[in-house]
Amino acid sequence: MYHSPLALAQAYETRDKLMASSSELAEEGAIEIVVIKTTGDKILSQPLADIGGKGLFTKEIDEALLNSEIDIAVHSMKDVPTYLPEKTILPCNLLREDVRDAFISLKATSLADLQAGSIVGTASLRRKSQLLHRYPSLSVLENFRGNVQTRLKKLNDGVVEATLLALAGLKRLNMTEYVSSILPIDDMLPAVAQGAIGIACRSDDDKMASYVAKLNHEETRLAVACERAFLLTLDGSCRTPIAGYACRDEDGNCLFRGLVASPDGTKVLETSRKGLYAYEDMVLMGKDAGEELLSRAGPGFFDG
Repeated sequence: MYHSPLALAQAYETRDKLMASSSELAEEGAIEIVVIKTTGDKILSQPLADIGGKGLFTKEIDEALLNSEIDIAVHSMKDVPTYLPEKTILPCNLLREDVRDAFISLKATSLADLQAGSIVGTASLRRKSQLLHRYPSLSVLENFRGNVQTRLKKLNDGVVEATLLALAGLKRLNMTEYVSSILPIDDMLPAVAQGAIGIACRSDDDKMASYVAKLNHEETRLAVACERAFLLTLDGSCRTPIAGYACRDEDGNCLFRGLVASPDGTKVLETSRKGLYAYEDMVLMGKDAGEELLSRAGPGFFDG
């Protein structure tokens, strides 16, 4: 049975928070964790874009939720399609983990240290395009997939010289000792909703909705909503390098940064927005930033 240790870690984190927030859930046997194998986890031989994109990591879980096999679904928000399935709601985002990407290599301490021609493994077009934009002398091995453990094994086996992984996942797995360095946001803008966990339930299940609402971290929920509005406007697919990050700045306002790139990294377009840290304002900022980049990109930009 293949399962993602990271998905399990996120499920246990959610269970612990539910137990801490509602005494009846802290009782023995009140919460059962169900491991669901998703298409995205099963088919590792092909690029995600070729087998249908992001929903592959959530489809089977959504079906189990709608069939009442499970009551609560725990998702990496990065994997959740911009449209939620009918009859489901996502009222909760947990406190966001570090959003940055980690550089991992046995041969170098940073991207800048890698020799020309070095191969970096990543299945992410967002990482590939930003990487090649800054370091055109590097090569990217594209279909570098599998869970964190699988990817680290490929690195140890010398399949690639380096790889990039979300720092959030490594922190949740207590595997930060593998990190050679952390990429600054300015060098590698994160994926939309990177580091955020979302908890979904059925829209008619008020009891579960009230349980998970207690776990919601509102600042995270709003940032994720802003970034997802940007992604939705760009109609982001797995074939399109898109990055977006919303955060609270020192004045308490929302600062949003968005980026689109051609897959080969030769063209990168960036924009930013600043506004009130409030739901409506932030959704509009994300949408507006997306519309700006769409018009600047023009037709054919992503064909690269």
